[in-house]
Amino acid sequence: MCSRPPPSLAPGGKMKKFNIRKVLDGLTAVSSPSPSPQLGSKENELIPETLQSEHFQLCKTVRHGFPYQPSSMAFDPVQKILAIGTQSGALRLFGRPGVECYCQHESGAAVIQLQFLINEGALVSALADDSIHLWNLRQKRPAVLHSLKFNKERITFCHLPFQSKWLYIGSERGNIHIVNVESFTLSGYTIMWNKAIELSSKAHPGPVVHISDNPMDEGKLIIGFESGIVVLWDLKSKRADYRYTYDEAIHSVAWHHEGKQFICSHSDGTLTIWNIKSPAKPVQTITPHGKQPKDGKKPEPCKPILKVEYKTTRAGDPFMIFSGGLSYDTVGRRPCLTVMHGKSTAVLEMDYPIVDFLTLCETPYPNDFQEPYAVVVLLEKDLVVIDLAQNGYPIFENPYPMMIHESPVTSCEYLADCPVDLIPALYSVGSRQKRQGYSKKEWPISGGNWGLGTQSYPEIIITGHADGSVKFWDASAIMLQVLYKLKTAKVFEKARCKEEKPSTEIVDEDPFAIQLMSWCPESRMLCVAGVSAHVIIYRFSKQEITTEVVQLLEVRLQYELNDLESPEGGGDQTPAPPTPSTSPSPQTAGPQTHPSTSSNSSDGMRDNIPCLKVRSSPLKQSPGYQVELVVQLVWVSGEPPQQISSLAINSCYGLVVFGNSNGLAVVDYLQKTVLLNLGTMELYGSNDPYQRQLRSPRKSRQPSGGLCDINEGSATSEDRCKSPTSAKMSRKLSLPTELKPDLVLLSVCPPRGSIPLDNRDNSFSRSRSSSVTSIDKESREAITSFYFCETYTRKADGGLTPSLWVGTSLGTVLAISLNMPPAGEQRLLQPVIVSPCGTLNRLKGSVLRMAFLDSTGSLLPSAFEPWYEPNAPANGEERDKVRKRRPVSVSPSTSQELNENQYAVVCSEKQAKVIALPSQTCVFKHNITETSFVLRADVVQMNTGICVACFCANGHIMTLSLPGLRPLLDVNYLPLTNMRIARTFCFSNLGQALYLTSPTEIQRITYSQEVCENLQEMLGELFTPVETPEAPNRGFFKGLFGGGAQSLDREELFGETGAGKAPRSLAQHIPGPGGIEGMKGAASGIVGDLARARIALDERGQKLSDVEERTAAMMASADSFSKHAHEMMLKCKDKKWYQF
Repeated sequence: MCSRPPPSLAPGGKMKKFNIRKVLDGLTAVSSPSPSPQLGSKENELIPETLQSEHFQLCKTVRHGFPYQPSSMAFDPVQKILAIGTQSGALRLFGRPGVECYCQHESGAAVIQLQFLINEGALVSALADDSIHLWNLRQKRPAVLHSLKFNKERITFCHLPFQSKWLYIGSERGNIHIVNVESFTLSGYTIMWNKAIELSSKAHPGPVVHISDNPMDEGKLIIGFESGIVVLWDLKSKRADYRYTYDEAIHSVAWHHEGKQFICSHSDGTLTIWNIKSPAKPVQTITPHGKQPKDGKKPEPCKPILKVEYKTTRAGDPFMIFSGGLSYDTVGRRPCLTVMHGKSTAVLEMDYPIVDFLTLCETPYPNDFQEPYAVVVLLEKDLVVIDLAQNGYPIFENPYPMMIHESPVTSCEYLADCPVDLIPALYSVGSRQKRQGYSKKEWPISGGNWGLGTQSYPEIIITGHADGSVKFWDASAIMLQVLYKLKTAKVFEKARCKEEKPSTEIVDEDPFAIQLMSWCPESRMLCVAGVSAHVIIYRFSKQEITTEVVQLLEVRLQYELNDLESPEGGGDQTPAPPTPSTSPSPQTAGPQTHPSTSSNSSDGMRDNIPCLKVRSSPLKQSPGYQVELVVQLVWVSGEPPQQISSLAINSCYGLVVFGNSNGLAVVDYLQKTVLLNLGTMELYGSNDPYQRQLRSPRKSRQPSGGLCDINEGSATSEDRCKSPTSAKMSRKLSLPTELKPDLVLLSVCPPRGSIPLDNRDNSFSRSRSSSVTSIDKESREAITSFYFCETYTRKADGGLTPSLWVGTSLGTVLAISLNMPPAGEQRLLQPVIVSPCGTLNRLKGSVLRMAFLDSTGSLLPSAFEPWYEPNAPANGEERDKVRKRRPVSVSPSTSQELNENQYAVVCSEKQAKVIALPSQTCVFKHNITETSFVLRADVVQMNTGICVACFCANGHIMTLSLPGLRPLLDVNYLPLTNMRIARTFCFSNLGQALYLTSPTEIQRITYSQEVCENLQEMLGELFTPVETPEAPNRGFFKGLFGGGAQSLDREELFGETGAGKAPRSLAQHIPGPGGIEGMKGAASGIVGDLARARIALDERGQKLSDVEERTAAMMASADSFSKHAHEMMLKCKDKKWYQF
């Protein structure tokens, strides 16, 4: 049964009445001089417009995916939040699955280091431009509270001890400065490099690569210099206690928790372990991956060990974990993380280079047994978490949507408010695809709380990828989770090696890359077009099947326009009966509809060959999307097929249509036949408005639009998708065998040449024009958009008929009438008759989007067939029910009284038009842009009405009312910096939109005022009040004999009274914008208030107890002073002054 959804009527509320007659005078299109439509009786003159400009507001909502080009990482062990910084100054924060946050440093400089103020809800970031920033995480959108910009020093390393407010900053010159993180002011206390090393080295020790305090004595600071010198600095006495020198450069340093030993990693792949009181030489030197020579010599040097961590356990051996250090002869070995535990050494190979790693431990206190339980490894393109507690160190299953870029994204579709049964259906088939062997434990990054989103409608994002895979994502309630993955490359034979690659391929790499996707959510039919000029049609099934032979159609969509070869009769031509093709694919099924008459094939020229070879062996198809039909464009006389530029599927009619720069083909996927195969010019019939010039065959070669710049750093479009233009245009009409020649007469224009496509430059500065005179300068006319609908195709039509509307790159809108056979068995036996109806309208620029409104101004969606299980038994009741029902055509009851029953909305690169039907009068027109052009346009349903949403190449996002085309929103959002944004930007219903902001990340935005207002509620909270664990006990004997952790009054040492002020020229303090926002963010929620009150009370209690202790100490010292004074008086009482 095909059904049409009811017209979406706007909900109640005040409606702005729009009088068409008043507006018509100035808006009637030049191309339609017919008088303005008379809309019947007075009651029906007014078309309501409910949307106003106050319904629109633009803001970013959430960013999903892996942080692009990560550079640093930090973890809060109490809050259990992970922070990742990137080379572009972005900050991504992750809590439990579904709690994510994105922030951006204004300068855009790389984040070199991150430090959490543990359990304080704050984070310090150090940037490559020598600035440090304090972020407040106690609000839903974190903001900078303070910044400090160093003028004379380059920052190389930062260290913030647990529960301290004094941040140590190491510099390239080898100096250490100290910053108060509360006020973000510099202390006057500085450790100069020359004081630190004194006479131990004549040369400069190099930049500071490490700073940390002794876990057992806060007054002792270890400083690692790049050259190999390590200094143990006494903060109180302001001098070095010990200096440790090694002749290899240092990359990192780590303490044993008892503070008696530390370990260094070096550039020659060695680890040195030192006792703090034995500076002469290391206690132990190991080269974990070096070959040990027998003669006692030093082992062979290895690659540098970039970072080492030394973590202790109460019950067993300590863990030594490091990255790098492999021997130089392991060429081609993947990057590794090594875990040494007791006598075992595990080498864990990673898929990408390691950026950083962190060991997660049970305690935040550095002076306690660390008890490590997991390692978070940040790779260049992935985040891996390893379970240290299980044998074999399995990894945790990553619950974040971080593998968007598993293969580069080449196309994107977004569907908000989709049918409610879709997500469960996709999830049920996708859950069977999950990998096994993950850790059984819960994901360890579990901080934060979910937002209280009121948004209840389901949303789906579909991404097409370079390897031919298609991923379906659940995007509801600003989260993102993968549902199901489809691999389209499975239907083709794969070359085992480069030598085996078929010579027919038209791209150098990624021959299966997805270019376009068309999806009918109600019927679940999916159609994809790939870069190798192939189209695959899929049905959704919950049952597994084995397809013995993949059904294949080959289409010869290229034309010879040559007088000698033109058919007899010159003008009209009856279709030739189909004959079997000389296709190399033995499994070709369905009627072969493409006669192979090329005379050039004898000289070894490629002809009638598709770019890819469909597999000949049986194909096992799991539940989910199963291939129904493959359609391939073939080479013609040595010229490769042009890539597909437009695609549409309609489940009600059982048709798929696709077009390129040569023409279009309509395929009946139920009967597996090609119904129409026409050049663009032939669509016009004899009324072609363009004076096209002949061109000599096979001269110009045209680079295709390609999937350029989708994958950052890849080849340009010309290199990536080499696709020369067609040459001789052979004129073949492909129609089903059942269609007798006398049933259809196609009006054919006299043979004429066509113009080669200009190379579309990436600057997007070209302007287009539909004028007839400039046609020779313009690109050849490509098919750019389609729309299936039941409408009026001719002015004289009295009723609605199924039709296909076609838009071209020269701004022409044409119609093709579809004569459908009766439903049920007849649909599979009788042919669908298709006949072009000629031009309906013309716009400036390429046609991007078409839609239809009913007489009340409500959106008319395309008819569809509800989903049914295709693999049900042949006599199943469900299938019979579906097949016997006729398509339902819904038109409002009022429409009988009106002369104008429908409105077509057409949007091109330059303008939008609303055309009344059947009179084909343009009733509204709006020029969207003069200087730029529209990249993406969609007709979208908002809560209170419908509008046209546009994204321009100059970065503007605009919305226009319907049907009046009044501008409602125009925001200069982001300039188009690359092709990736242009290819992936899409609008969806209810004010949602998205684009790929980097090769690994999806940025979602909203243009709805309502969503912007509710966003604060929907966002998750990063900071949650958590008790800090208790400090480890010192033990009776340690307390008695002065062992255990030594505390330090840093305030006394580093404060202004003790250390004085730092020179003003050294760094400049910049107050952040987050102060007021921080107050607002902190002021939300009763829990937050209670937590803050409790923290304030705790602080107050702490201060009071401090005061009491100090008072008691002062009283005790006063008491002892009076005793001493009394004793002295007694001693001196009888002595004379000269006896002293």
